[in-house]
Amino acid sequence: MSNDERWTDEEAVLERPRRGRTWLAVAFVLVVIAGLYAAAALYFADRVPAETRIGGIAIGGQTPAEAQDTLERELSDEEARPVTVTIDGKDVELTPGESGLSYDYASSVEGLTGFSLNPLDLWNHVRGGVEREVEVEVDEESLASAVDEQTASFDKKAVEGKVTLEGTTVKKTASKPGLTVDREAVVESIAQEWPQQRSFDAPTSKPAPKLSQAEIDRFTKDELEPLVSGPVEVRTTDPQGEGDAKDISFSVPAEQLAGAISIKNTDGKLSATIDESKVAQAVLSAGSSSGLFREARDAGVVHRGGSRFDVTPSSTGLALKEDGIGAKAAAAMKKKGDQRRIDVESKQSQPEVTTAEAKKTLPKEQISTFTTYLPSTSGVRADNIRLAARTLNGAYVAPGQTFSLNERLGQRTAAKGYGKAGVIHGGRLANDYGGGISQLSTTLFNAVFFSGAKIEEFHPHSFYISRYPEGREATISWPNVDNRFTNDTGAGILISASVSGNEVTVTFHGRKVYDEVKAGKSARRNISQPKKITDDSKDCVPQSPAPGFTVDITRTFIKDGRTVKTSSFTTRYIPQDDVTCTNA
Repeated sequence: MSNDERWTDEEAVLERPRRGRTWLAVAFVLVVIAGLYAAAALYFADRVPAETRIGGIAIGGQTPAEAQDTLERELSDEEARPVTVTIDGKDVELTPGESGLSYDYASSVEGLTGFSLNPLDLWNHVRGGVEREVEVEVDEESLASAVDEQTASFDKKAVEGKVTLEGTTVKKTASKPGLTVDREAVVESIAQEWPQQRSFDAPTSKPAPKLSQAEIDRFTKDELEPLVSGPVEVRTTDPQGEGDAKDISFSVPAEQLAGAISIKNTDGKLSATIDESKVAQAVLSAGSSSGLFREARDAGVVHRGGSRFDVTPSSTGLALKEDGIGAKAAAAMKKKGDQRRIDVESKQSQPEVTTAEAKKTLPKEQISTFTTYLPSTSGVRADNIRLAARTLNGAYVAPGQTFSLNERLGQRTAAKGYGKAGVIHGGRLANDYGGGISQLSTTLFNAVFFSGAKIEEFHPHSFYISRYPEGREATISWPNVDNRFTNDTGAGILISASVSGNEVTVTFHGRKVYDEVKAGKSARRNISQPKKITDDSKDCVPQSPAPGFTVDITRTFIKDGRTVKTSSFTTRYIPQDDVTCTNA
């Protein structure tokens, strides 16, 4: 072996330890670098990349918790900024937090942190520069509920116009379209565009009314206004005798004709209907008011004293023939100017009681009379009775006729001379016009009772009044509480009524059917006791106590000494309560 070869071997022996140390050093360095790399990766794993901005807010280098806090602090005001929805030119606001709209801060920073040995991820952490929008959360159910609540008042149904008549004045209400908000579209737009967009226009539709304004205007001008454009003239002739006829004309005011018009809307089409019966009534009423016609007058009977009775003659009247009059007038209403006239026939109207009938059934004698007594001959109550007696006096009831005291007296009013005096309302004393005339009604009822005529209607007082016969008394009140009888005696009945001193007397003159009519009365039963009442009202009227009871009344008809028939009725009285007034 040469010396060079030995040297090389020695160097090789020496070199091997050096190479081992070098590799150890390299390995050490690599381990250090790896450790540093891992440490860096671990450090950056819990940090948001540098220069990261979410929704424009810098959160680089922060932990996720810090980043969420930063975003919430910086963006909470923006998050709460109202959402404006414009509906038909008007704005409403939605509060995001109450409408299911919110920022999702946790999701916004999600994925920005986390351990990774990928050099690219580490490089991205170091280099940074992440830009993204804040994540949002939309609860569409809550959003839809909020939109419904804020926009519900904007929905409007279409307004159907109408046409009405006030007298002859035509009143028009305009038709208007409705408004419907498309809430689903609003919710969808907000869910997709919020928070980048915070103002939204709500889509709407406008449902049209069935009745158009054009139809209202057409109907008013072409159909309705002509109907009430003026009066209708009525022409007729008074047939006073051959060659002696007299022309008559009068006008039916448009205001009266208008009351016969009704307006109908059929699926957006207007039409006017004229009630021919009402038009006819308007014509007859206008004719009556004109003074050109006269009512037939019944024959009457007057008592000349003793058994002498005279007849006041009947007379015919003049009236329009009613057949077809409504149709003619309705047709004239549709015309213009001078064409608004009709020609109708007139006729003589006949009295219900003719002179011949009155003479044939002339009263001959007194058939009944009855007297009650006034508690006082002075005061409003007595004055009312005197006035009513004067009105009743002289009434003539022909055979078969039904007499109504309410019809004879009419409504009792101050204008007729009646004053306020005691009446009974609801079991209590009160004051009203005509108070007291129930005494005249009771006196009349008993005259009917003993005449034998047919009793049609009577109403006892609610509690018993001691000056009247038990069970045989009749109150009266306008317009429904009446005292009526039918003259079935076969002859006329002339009624005499008078007040003399404290006596109220009603007498029937006619022809007797029965020798006598007797009254019978049962003992009282079902007796009930009054209550004590203290009343401080200003209209209180004091009452003395009296018991309530039930009593049966019999009516016996006697002729030629024997009973030919009987009838009966039952009268029930409530207690008259003991009322003390404390309003003084």
